[in-house]
Amino acid sequence: MQQAAWLSICLFLGMVVCLELGYRIGLYSSGKNESAHAGTGTVEAAVFALLGLLLGFTFANGISHLDQRRELIVKEANTIGTAYLRLDLLPADAQPEMRHLFREYLDARLNVYQKLPDLQAADQELAARQPVAAGDMEARGRGWPERSEPARGQTPAARVE
Repeated sequence: MQQAAWLSICLFLGMVVCLELGYRIGLYSSGKNESAHAGTGTVEAAVFALLGLLLGFTFANGISHLDQRRELIVKEANTIGTAYLRLDLLPADAQPEMRHLFREYLDARLNVYQKLPDLQAADQELAARQPVAAGDMEARGRGWPERSEPARGQTPAARVE
């Protein structure tokens, strides 16, 4: 990231130097020749048209990225809601524990998302939760077949695989 910042600063300074150099050369040549500015309107129009196209494509690209992100958020929210509703398919005695575990999972995700602008803090949050979550998932995975067995005997319309 720091290399990109330095490159941007160097390019900006280079453009300013070239602009000043072109201005001074233009002043020098216009003093010698009266027709030095003839035909510059066409060049100016072409440059501004290209800049307008560049600006338009930049905004269009930014909007498409925003739409993709918004779509991913909606899909994730729908998936979480569907998964939570599918907990109703479990036996009644297993539902409270699984709902509690699901809420813990969502709280962990929200804590990471709240720290996301700061990538180091988000990584630390993930690292702090990962060993606990890995152990929990392993322990919970052993009990999952017993909890899901009653759902296997249900009719196909209510069964989720």
